[in-house]
Amino acid sequence: MAKSADKSFNNCNNYNLSNGQLVLTSLAAGAIAGAVAKTTIAPLDRTKINFQVGHKPYSTKKAFKFILKTLRTDGVLTLWRGNSATMARIVPHAAIQFTAHEQWKRILRVDQGGGTPVKLFLAGSLAGVTSQSLTYPLDLARARMAVTSREEYSTLRQVFLKIYYFEGIKVFYRGYIPTILGVIPYAGISFFTYDTLKRLYREHIDNVQTPPPVASLGFGAVAGMLGQSCTYPLDIVRRRMQTDVNGKYNTIGMTLKYVYKTEGLIGGLYKGLSMNWIKGPIAVGISFATYDNTKDFLRKLFSKYKTKVLYIELKK
Repeated sequence: MAKSADKSFNNCNNYNLSNGQLVLTSLAAGAIAGAVAKTTIAPLDRTKINFQVGHKPYSTKKAFKFILKTLRTDGVLTLWRGNSATMARIVPHAAIQFTAHEQWKRILRVDQGGGTPVKLFLAGSLAGVTSQSLTYPLDLARARMAVTSREEYSTLRQVFLKIYYFEGIKVFYRGYIPTILGVIPYAGISFFTYDTLKRLYREHIDNVQTPPPVASLGFGAVAGMLGQSCTYPLDIVRRRMQTDVNGKYNTIGMTLKYVYKTEGLIGGLYKGLSMNWIKGPIAVGISFATYDNTKDFLRKLFSKYKTKVLYIELKK
């Protein structure tokens, strides 16, 4: 019975659209999901990065003090400084990641009604690697803008030009290896958890195409928290390497050793994790929920349009 339900679910999921139309709707939904999620948590993201790349001890109280101080001294819009760079990165990144995830699931023959845990994990990991590799320089630019003054880098274009002329083209991929090492388990765990929770919802609660937004938010929040908690030290390493202009953090091992020796395990390699437990589930939950519901809406729209065109053709 469950297999029959899954089969009918998968048949209706494509809305009789071509693979090109499925890709197009995935790209659009992913771009919207990424933009909405990242704009929502931009102030928390900027706060986390400032603590990650600095030597000051972190606490949730100090994080909110930083936010209040920024509001008083620089104004509310400063909390969204670097968000243009974030949008320039996250829109293509999220669009590519969600679309790549669907395509990798298709290639690995993982239908939305199930699939082995290994294949589900692999599809998520490959999607993360694909999107991160294609958009990494934009991530580095965003990190630089988040931790510097407007005088140093006033625009995204200026970040790219200054890095290219003064540090060289290789710097655009500084921190790439720890990023990918973190993305593999992070994206794998996140997508695997989200897909598994959706499958369990369909099997035990309601066999609907897209779970209600509240359920999607909850599934995404759990997926985000698990993924980020497992890979957080590598996030610290990549941020240090991305924002390093003095050659202090040249390798993963050197960065891990330095941060651990000077700042400790919890205060260094897990600095800002509690902030991630606030912003991460919110961002990932919003992202997954927005993607699923936007994709569902766009595909219904495409399907209705195709049906209407077909009806007109038949009447001729």
